[in-house]
Amino acid sequence: MPRFKALLCWCVLVPGMFSGAATAQNYPSGPIRWIVPFPPGGGTDILARTLAQKLHEAWGVPVVVDNRGGANGTIGTALAAKAPPDGQTLLIVPSGFAVNPSIYRNLPYDSTRDLAPVSQLAASPLILAVHPSFPPQDVKSLIAFLKARPNDVNYGSSGNGSPPHIATELFKYMTRTRMTHIPYKGAGPAAVDLIAGQIPVYFMNALSAVPHIKAGRLRGLGVTTDTRFAALPELPTIAEAGVPGYAMSNWYGLLVPGGTPQVSIARLQGEIARILNLPELKDRLTREGATVVASTPDQFAAFLKVEMEKAATIVKAAGLTASN
Repeated sequence: MPRFKALLCWCVLVPGMFSGAATAQNYPSGPIRWIVPFPPGGGTDILARTLAQKLHEAWGVPVVVDNRGGANGTIGTALAAKAPPDGQTLLIVPSGFAVNPSIYRNLPYDSTRDLAPVSQLAASPLILAVHPSFPPQDVKSLIAFLKARPNDVNYGSSGNGSPPHIATELFKYMTRTRMTHIPYKGAGPAAVDLIAGQIPVYFMNALSAVPHIKAGRLRGLGVTTDTRFAALPELPTIAEAGVPGYAMSNWYGLLVPGGTPQVSIARLQGEIARILNLPELKDRLTREGATVVASTPDQFAAFLKVEMEKAATIVKAAGLTASN
């Protein structure tokens, strides 16, 4: 009888012991949907498409990029949060993800409960970019221009609470200048209007801005980080160009629906880390102004906690809301 009980316990335990390995081995079980919570053309979209192609090549399954823009990424993020937690739905987010809980009162998801962190992907500066026809040629002349014409100049952003929005509000606060905010549904539409001259000023993501600046379609006045970067070494930091102490960067991260099996998250994180460290991909992202950051799920979770706390402080100090 004791031997029978022991055998029974073993039979019950064995499936559980190997289910994790089986899940990892069978993942992914079909096509992967990669949600980008912004329209095509912005830095978030560019990075997602680059990684999606590499993931497809590695795993041999379709990886379909699904752009769902609006409300600073909250529409697409809510869609991902409500997706089945089977690892077949991925979500890329920029640093605005950490700002949204402080900007929007009634988010249709819980940022920490409904989504699980996989990895931070990359970080890059924003570039203070202007249309070539805009008179100011550098940061100091821009400040003088804005002070002479308070609220006469419009600036674009990829949405309320987005990195460009926060970067501009920080610039306004530190320089005691005023501009009128024109929020777009994503970085792509804002960039199109900047290039067309519909808006004169936009703190643009480096991944999107670099080719347009090099082609002469836009003029860069400064980068938001505290050091210059390789893609445009001649461009000064905003701090050295006339706003001492100014510094801000944008980051990107990968999330999946909350409740996704840990073994699937681990396999996904491992593959993404491998892809991010491919020499050709790393070199390409560096040339375009991004720095690869391949973190673990736990590291990314801790990073998000700090970023959300920091964002709450900035939003409160600047008095930002979803309507301004």
